[in-house]
Amino acid sequence: MSYYKIKDLENYFKMYKKSVREPRKFWDKIADENFIWYQQWDKVFEFNMEEAQFKWFVNAKLNITKNCIDRHLNKRGDKTAIIFEPNNPDEEAQHITYNELYEKVAKMANVLKEQGIKKGDRVCIYLPMIPELAIAVLACARIGAVHSVIFAGFSASAVATRINDSECKMVITSDGGYRGNKVIDLKSIVDESLFNCSCVEKVLVVKRTGGNVIMKEGRDIWLQPLLDEALGNHVAEIMDAEDPLFILYTSGSTGKPKGMVHTTAGYMVSTAYTFKNVFSYEEDDVYWCTADIGWITGHSYILYGPLLNGATTVIFEGIPSYPDHSRFWEVIEKHKVNQFYTAPTAIRALAKESVEYIQRFQFKSLKVIGSVGEPINEEAWHWYNDHVGGKRCPLVDTWWQTETGGIMISPIPFVTPTKPTYASLPLPGIQPVLMDELRNEIEGNQVTGSLCIKFPWPSMARTIWGDHQRYKDTYFTAFPGKYFTGDGALRDEVGYYRITGRVDDVIIVSGHNLGTAPIEDNINEHPAVAESAIVGFPHDVKGNALYGFIILKESGENRDKENLTREINQLISEQIGPIAKLDKIQFVKGLPKTRSGKIMRRILRKIAEGDFANFGDTSTLLNPECVEEIKNGRIE
Repeated sequence: MSYYKIKDLENYFKMYKKSVREPRKFWDKIADENFIWYQQWDKVFEFNMEEAQFKWFVNAKLNITKNCIDRHLNKRGDKTAIIFEPNNPDEEAQHITYNELYEKVAKMANVLKEQGIKKGDRVCIYLPMIPELAIAVLACARIGAVHSVIFAGFSASAVATRINDSECKMVITSDGGYRGNKVIDLKSIVDESLFNCSCVEKVLVVKRTGGNVIMKEGRDIWLQPLLDEALGNHVAEIMDAEDPLFILYTSGSTGKPKGMVHTTAGYMVSTAYTFKNVFSYEEDDVYWCTADIGWITGHSYILYGPLLNGATTVIFEGIPSYPDHSRFWEVIEKHKVNQFYTAPTAIRALAKESVEYIQRFQFKSLKVIGSVGEPINEEAWHWYNDHVGGKRCPLVDTWWQTETGGIMISPIPFVTPTKPTYASLPLPGIQPVLMDELRNEIEGNQVTGSLCIKFPWPSMARTIWGDHQRYKDTYFTAFPGKYFTGDGALRDEVGYYRITGRVDDVIIVSGHNLGTAPIEDNINEHPAVAESAIVGFPHDVKGNALYGFIILKESGENRDKENLTREINQLISEQIGPIAKLDKIQFVKGLPKTRSGKIMRRILRKIAEGDFANFGDTSTLLNPECVEEIKNGRIE
């Protein structure tokens, strides 16, 4: 029996039981039968949950790009690996075959080496969704450099923080990027960020928009002339299973962003296996994930997962509303997309538009539709299922995280019966548990608790770059011996899981995890602000939006509040990025605090939601009178 493809529900349960009872044998077979290795492993895994130390495929040697590209060349060399769909629908789409991808990645790998990048060096990639982004990522992996992709919507300050944290030696960027009818000047953002980054030696610049940019002599180099001169073949670096593949930053509930480190072999095995099963991918299918490669979804399910399976994957530069709200549907029809994977935010936004935008499309090519980034609400689930899936395409509501590397809980198309808003059952090899407040495992069904994973899996992040103690404290101390996801969940009568949301101070806005502490720190830098508290509230498009409660200094009390609101959001935009701006700002005289000085955020959350029915126990409040004042001033 091949473990790689789950065929039916009976097969799923048999495979799942095997993966829990004999995890070594289960993962050994998958890794052995489906990938190319320079050297086999001594042990499938070894770990210490208490110390948060994990190794998979110990002492194995490989290169992930050999598995993504080289091994497909004999059988699939002329098959399209990447379809690039530009922002402007009048610009011709590009079809890059596996042969062409090999040559492009080889040339880029040679350029990186010629520019002084070697195995273990960190390379920051700050590019729009263009083929060069995928090629740069794969070229880094090919030479053993650690890629750190930063979403091209982050501000100069946020970019600088990430570059400095991982001490990147090089930045790869472009003159600019297109986003709908806007042109984003990415090069100037990089220039500004590098005022504060002494570690960067070279900046390679892709020409995309043709905008005027300032090139700093000795540091900045146009990429294309270097590629024109480079050789089109390259021998991949031999990597250890546990060598870092990439660093990807995610918001923490406190402090600076966390650089999650993913290593090579385990990540490869998990992303390939999950992609094949969750999307039921077949040889000639065209697969499209609408995420940005700057997020984990793009790493795992635009690039690595699809290419490891020899798939055709779509890279989309644009946005769902440009030139109008039928863009997604036109792209599906144009490229005959078979699997479509997007975020609930996009679905909710498109569902608000006229049904005429979608009615003229029949989606005959579609076989599977998927949801990612946050729990999908029931109304959006039904709209997506009915209008896009035509009630015939299974809707895979996937739950996973930057930290998990790959999908953890999801229906398997044509195998697992779907249920609106439920991520359903764990994939083989994943052992979720629900925990109560006393750190006890909750047995049985129809229960809720904190979602933890009680056994390691191959694609789990290994550490936070430069701060293993923070990794251990964040994920392995709340429930000793288990990985704590930070999410709450419900398990129904048949064992299906429904994610109920974050249980810490991270708010998911439009699928992006935003820690409240860094935003509050930025707001508090405004000269008129004394203190602030951020909470989330339900939003019919974004899922959640941000509500700020702000105490002003005496000097700010007489300021025009509209101007102050604009200034505060501008500050957030500059320091973090537009994605973190507040939808509502309420200026208050005080914040509800316990006698130990802790802000009672659950009260603020309830006020933000407009739920005044029950604030729970407020006996520990130092200043209960401020609750009434905040309630009365709530912004609708």
